Amino acid sequence: MPRLSFEQSIEQLEKRQGGYYYLKIEAETVNLFEKKRATRLKCVIDEQVSFSCGLNHLGDGNFYIIVATKHLKTLQKQLGDQVRFEIFEDPNPLGVEIPEVLQVLLEQDTKAKATFDGLTDGKKRSLIYRINPIKDIDKKVQTILSILREAELKKK
Repeated sequence: MPRLSFEQSIEQLEKRQGGYYYLKIEAETVNLFEKKRATRLKCVIDEQVSFSCGLNHLGDGNFYIIVATKHLKTLQKQLGDQVRFEIFEDPNPLGVEIPEVLQVLLEQDTKAKATFDGLTDGKKRSLIYRINPIKDIDKKVQTILSILREAELKKK
């Protein structure tokens, strides 16, 4: 899938919908991707900021990608400002890097690997986001194993 380029203004959802800043993606564009709305994307704004993202329903048949406030600050942009952006399929299906401690654990523990492999990509990302802030490696491993045990119990 090639890189698709767009130019549009930054919009914001209503507060009751989260108040996120976003860029709109038309349904026709989403349908160009093999996995349609389940596609993980990379977004590059004004050739300065690059991030992994997913597609969210806008409610009118179209979609949007969330633009974090930190990215707007880096770009020195605000609501209503025009940006040029590109989207393309993320070569990493998870959209996040697997931390080294998790990678090593999965290589050494076949049961943990089987459980992890059985998780949806979203649950895998959630696990990674949950362990990333933990500094202590032992605590990180304990948290990973606890999450995987919980996931295994839910399957039964």
